[in-house]
Amino acid sequence: MPGCYTELDLSPNPLEIARQARAAGDGYIDLTSSNPTQQGLLFPPAILRAAAEGYWDTRRYAPDPRGSLPARAAIAAYYAGRTPTLALPEDDIFITASTSEAYGLLFALLADPGDNLLAPAVTYPLFEYLAALRGIELRPYELIEPEGWRIDGESLLAAANRRTRGVLIISPHNPTGAVVGTPVAALRQLGLPVICDEVFAPFHYAAPAAPPLATLHPELPVFTLNGISKLFALPDMKLGWVALSQAATSYGGRLELLNDTFLGANSLTQHMLPRIFAEGTPFVDAMAARVRLNLDYALAALEGHPRLHANAPDGGYYLFPSVDGWEYEEALALHLLDSGVLAHPGFYYGEVPGSHLMISAITRSDDFREGINRLIAALEG
Repeated sequence: MPGCYTELDLSPNPLEIARQARAAGDGYIDLTSSNPTQQGLLFPPAILRAAAEGYWDTRRYAPDPRGSLPARAAIAAYYAGRTPTLALPEDDIFITASTSEAYGLLFALLADPGDNLLAPAVTYPLFEYLAALRGIELRPYELIEPEGWRIDGESLLAAANRRTRGVLIISPHNPTGAVVGTPVAALRQLGLPVICDEVFAPFHYAAPAAPPLATLHPELPVFTLNGISKLFALPDMKLGWVALSQAATSYGGRLELLNDTFLGANSLTQHMLPRIFAEGTPFVDAMAARVRLNLDYALAALEGHPRLHANAPDGGYYLFPSVDGWEYEEALALHLLDSGVLAHPGFYYGEVPGSHLMISAITRSDDFREGINRLIAALEG
């Protein structure tokens, strides 16, 4: 698709213009940030220094198209400790520079220009750009809000056609928090490869855990994506991975060639990864505890509100309440900004029925509580 970005309007939208004006004046409480490093959540520097120390004296560039073996072993050990356990041989793990790069590799692996992948109609606005780079169509399937944003199996089946090459699933889902906790009959019926993004797996709330999708569908080729950006709050260190289920191992040779073409993952972060996994669990637990504390506060404060309706998310670190009485979400977001609180309107995340707001529960707790209080007061009338 040559020139597919040449006519994009990159000027600020009305909400961004209003945000800049508000920032220059009275300021606001930001309930949208998904960057943990901007919310005081910094992975312990002593662990990072110690993890990097042994790298410098033995530093040699010896790239492996699947990633360094010790790093892959650490990832495999992580999945061995998940609930339920996912057994992964090291050779079925491919380390990439990021989850976004992993998506790009898998789009190239599974689909040719003109083919399509099925993606949730409500989702983080990244996939359409990655798909456009490959000339791939994304065909939406619906999520059922009254049933906790469960995948609509009939919609999934109806979206597929002869050029469908795979299905995208995010669990826990961004921004609704839905977790795929049981097998999906429509996935089995389609029999297509599945790309499952589980970057929010450590953050479970209403659900007891976020099971790896590959354990629910061992019969399907499942490509599990994750990385250290969300898992360890290390978005600046750029490391992700793709884990192949047993049914997906036939794709390993071609994926190795694709990853070898870029070799995007840097050697230092790969060297550090085993120690990050070995010593980072208390920090991850602290992050998850903040999210739970914030969600507890918001759900209690919003209970019984005449306009705001929020259900406990299965997982993730967002709240996605619906709002009655506002036909236009942009007007809603502007009204809230005038009241000193920034929340994202639902249309930022696709074709969302009704009016919704996205609220990030990774926000510093003092700011989060004040932001929720302002939001409630702004919508009480």
